[in-house]
Amino acid sequence: MKNVRRFAFLMVFIMLAVAAVGCGQAAPDDDTIYISIATGSPAGTYYPLGAAVAQVLNDNIEGISAQAESTGASLANITLLHDRENELALVQNDITYYAFNGVEMYEDAVPHDYLRGVATWYPEIIQIVASADSGIETIDDLVGKNVAVGAPGSGTEANARQILLAHDITYEDLGKADYLTFSEAADNIKDGHIDAAFLTAGIPTAVVQDISTVKDVQLISFDEAKLDAFLDEYPFYTKAVIPAGTYPNQDEPVTGVAVMAMLITHSEVDEDLFYEITKAIFENLDTIAAAHVRGGDLQLETAMDGMPIELHPGVQRFYDEQ
Repeated sequence: MKNVRRFAFLMVFIMLAVAAVGCGQAAPDDDTIYISIATGSPAGTYYPLGAAVAQVLNDNIEGISAQAESTGASLANITLLHDRENELALVQNDITYYAFNGVEMYEDAVPHDYLRGVATWYPEIIQIVASADSGIETIDDLVGKNVAVGAPGSGTEANARQILLAHDITYEDLGKADYLTFSEAADNIKDGHIDAAFLTAGIPTAVVQDISTVKDVQLISFDEAKLDAFLDEYPFYTKAVIPAGTYPNQDEPVTGVAVMAMLITHSEVDEDLFYEITKAIFENLDTIAAAHVRGGDLQLETAMDGMPIELHPGVQRFYDEQ
């Protein structure tokens, strides 16, 4: 009899313990909509901007749980959207154009015609940085010089090749075309192994500042006589100016071109949801601007500058109302 009583007591105790645990944990909300925002390195620009967007969505849209995800940036983010791992991504607009149209590094890739635009954000300027003792003063002077053109298959490499061709220069006309990352290019300029480098990034760019601490450099302007034709041929570029004083000993502004960092999504995200997402973003630009110096560049008036693909229907509906 004692054993029966002990067993009954034990069962009651277990049931009460399970009930207590259950009461202490909130049941999952099956109605929660999870939004993952693909960004870049935590040390870069994309991540804090994505985190600011996530905060805006969490604070202003009921039932949303948004989170910024650290990734390998533009190329990786296209893959994440393709695999439907993310609903939003920060990507360079030239990479978006290549993926959507199946050109450049996406020539042999699966179709990416599901990509949809949200907004272009801030310029990432293609900077041509040359050592001051290289004798390079114009893009034409790159002929016969050793030049870093970006990592293989990168957006920077495509930028370099297109800009050189606009000036009737091919890689064969260079002394050597070196396929280097930004940090590798910086080290090689400082060591005197190369004369110049193409760098695609927002300004001021840390790697240019790094080179300047060791070696005098100068930035090279795009030939303005060829600029309009170049912009007509490549719709994802915009004209850009690097203001005087951006870098040490830079006394004059430098004319160049830029691609745009942009927000994109994919076609399967619900139209009404994306209308609410777009509305929340543009009604809370002050929060995004406070998160990073580039945050303030996101503006309704410029959100279509350099837009290379069609908009998501929910985004289009919001813009049509403005």
